Amino acid sequence: MAQKLKTLYQETIVPKLTDRFNYTNVHQVPKIVKVSINRGLGEASTNAKALESSLNEIAKIAGQKPVVTRAKKAIAGFKLRQGMPVGVMVTLRGDRMYAFLDRLINLSLPRIRDFRGISPKSFDGRGNYSLGIREQLIFPEIEYDSIDQIRGMDISIITTANTDEEGRALLKEMGMPFRDN
Repeated sequence: MAQKLKTLYQETIVPKLTDRFNYTNVHQVPKIVKVSINRGLGEASTNAKALESSLNEIAKIAGQKPVVTRAKKAIAGFKLRQGMPVGVMVTLRGDRMYAFLDRLINLSLPRIRDFRGISPKSFDGRGNYSLGIREQLIFPEIEYDSIDQIRGMDISIITTANTDEEGRALLKEMGMPFRDN
């Protein structure tokens, strides 16, 4: 399944982007380096069950075990001590990354309620794209009965593109459903 998106990139997208942006070398063509999935858990410091269920959900979605992120500093206003768990994250590269992107683009995003496309404005100025998802139920790996609470996550797609225009062209060619605005 991951091979489908990878071969599409190598056989179709690279020549299109080379023509569009007049690249002289194949290595100038932007490519996706990694995909980072992150979920912040405010209640994880007090609720160990929330942390455990988030670890399991992200592992199912990504196909790779996530790491627990911990607080770097103590913040008294949030009742947070240094070293307390505050979230989970996983970084995908290679075949797992392509498999996840394929599932995200073709299965998960169309399952969002009243979906009209994702915002083309969430680029960071260097060709990287960030996407926030409000509920984990859009992923087919998650069963409705097995979740205890609806939680969202952030997905960052890191590319080698130099500009947002190049990054947008790369993701659009891969099938990312950007809305027109």
